[in-house]
Amino acid sequence: MGRDLYAQIPAAREVFDEADAVLDVNIARLCFEGPEDDLTATENTQPALLAVSVAILRGLNSLLPEGHKIVPQVVAGHSLGEYSALVAAKALDLATALRLVRRRGELMAEASEGTMAAVIGLNEQILEQVCHEVLEQRGEPVVIANYNAPGQLVISGAIEAVGHACKLAKERGAKRAMPLKVRGAFHSPLMTRASEGMAKVLAAATIADMCVPLIANVTAAPLLHAEDVRRELVSQVVSPVQWIASVQRMVSQGISTFVEIGPGSVLTGLIKRISSGVQVVNLRNIDDVHAFVAAGIC
Repeated sequence: MGRDLYAQIPAAREVFDEADAVLDVNIARLCFEGPEDDLTATENTQPALLAVSVAILRGLNSLLPEGHKIVPQVVAGHSLGEYSALVAAKALDLATALRLVRRRGELMAEASEGTMAAVIGLNEQILEQVCHEVLEQRGEPVVIANYNAPGQLVISGAIEAVGHACKLAKERGAKRAMPLKVRGAFHSPLMTRASEGMAKVLAAATIADMCVPLIANVTAAPLLHAEDVRRELVSQVVSPVQWIASVQRMVSQGISTFVEIGPGSVLTGLIKRISSGVQVVNLRNIDDVHAFVAAGIC
């Protein structure tokens, strides 16, 4: 991730260099070379993804002429992506964001019990009822963790509870219910200890008011003030990601062009499924950046 940006755009290279210095971890080497087991450890994955996302944004803006740089009307991020969104909106400086996501990853890794599964093709009300039934029957938590797109949901909780919920979901009409390769039950009550840890870390963190609104994962409401952001970052660790409602909120506010910045393209697909009438641009690598500049989309 990000090797081409590092090699060709000085502003992007500066992001990786700052990440290496702030965390005393060679994030650049992990992104470019792995090993995969180290990179996919959540305490490394989280700062790595943040670094790549910010490197893309800053690298792109360094190539754009004055008056044409990306200045969003609103920002949002899916789970960890909220931190990149907050950097883009100048509520967090990069160094603070890197330290926060590193600690977030460590706390989540410590709360490693449980698992997650993707459920495809099932109405969310039916899946919510399935989760409630499993909790009632087994006394173990399982909840919807990600409302990603219509018919694309993710559940999270105790391992056996998630397995039982997958079985019931298929019986109720789900096309697929697939375990995910994760190291914990993210966005579920099993992350309570991690959320409490983040509350302590965030209480001491420097957070500024937003320069543009953040559409919050937990409520899909626009946030502008630092203290609201602080509460959001604590709550989102244990709360579901309301991505469907977040995209719908932005569309209702007149947003017609979305720019996904990061090493993947998952959100691009989700946004198109939520609102087919919007334009979505995906920036993952140096080729995407050059194409964006050449197209003059700004």
